[in-house]
Amino acid sequence: MQTLKPNGLLKKLAALAAAPAVDLWSTDECHFQQHGSRCVMWVPPEERDPVLRHEPTRKSLALFGAVNLHGGQMHALFCEPFDGDSFIEFLRTLLRRRSKSRQLVVIADNAAYHKSPPVRSFVAQRSSQMQVVYLPPYSPELNPIERVWKLTRRLCTHNRYFPELAMLRNAVAEQLRAWWRPNETLRRLCCIT
Repeated sequence: MQTLKPNGLLKKLAALAAAPAVDLWSTDECHFQQHGSRCVMWVPPEERDPVLRHEPTRKSLALFGAVNLHGGQMHALFCEPFDGDSFIEFLRTLLRRRSKSRQLVVIADNAAYHKSPPVRSFVAQRSSQMQVVYLPPYSPELNPIERVWKLTRRLCTHNRYFPELAMLRNAVAEQLRAWWRPNETLRRLCCIT
């Protein structure tokens, strides 16, 4: 478990991505707000401007996500709160998706619970199966899954009204299911080689 500077990190990630015995996954956590997001849209001048309803709430969905940088598969787990125990549960589910002949390498940010003693112990006990590479502090632009979150928001929440949180969950879950298997969209979006 080490945190590298951006240049060293990019070289290490490129080497890991090229290694045939490695399953490289980029992980992060995300919240999707029930009130959605309103974006600028083009409307023909002859049409009346649409009215976009907005749910006045602070409710949100929380989930961990990971994207495989080789094939573009998406893996997600809805959970709350984000802590060491929930991250360990997420890593357990991610380990089940690992190719048995490969080592799982997880790219993670520097959230305190990612480096908590229970997480370190969990990873150390499975050192032959997995390792965690930490991004430099305050560098979300280096994490490929951030692009996936942006695309997911655009496809699922932009200019949409969700009167109930369950409707938002269904919209996000449907998109994540579409990305469960290897797909070209995520592979190209997250490609680091």
